[in-house]
Amino acid sequence: MATSEESAAPAGAELTIPQMGVVEQVLVVEWLVEDGSLVAAGESVVVIDTDKAETELEAPASGRLRILVPAGDEEVTVGTVLAIVSGA
Repeated sequence: MATSEESAAPAGAELTIPQMGVVEQVLVVEWLVEDGSLVAAGESVVVIDTDKAETELEAPASGRLRILVPAGDEEVTVGTVLAIVSGA
């Protein structure tokens, strides 16, 4: 049986920080689209920075992007959900 927290979880495809070698933390540098925008699967939506390089991450699906982690000065760990893409 689902708890109220599980029921409240957003439905959609999760955009997460992928494992990239031995890197454990990355910085979200810039969102290339605004929160609430419609995106296409494979479209670059965010720039992240490791200690070695900046990388663009792509939308995992087509739909409306809901940003969960803003760009800024705080590092986040590998596996963190940055955004949810849900049906338009």
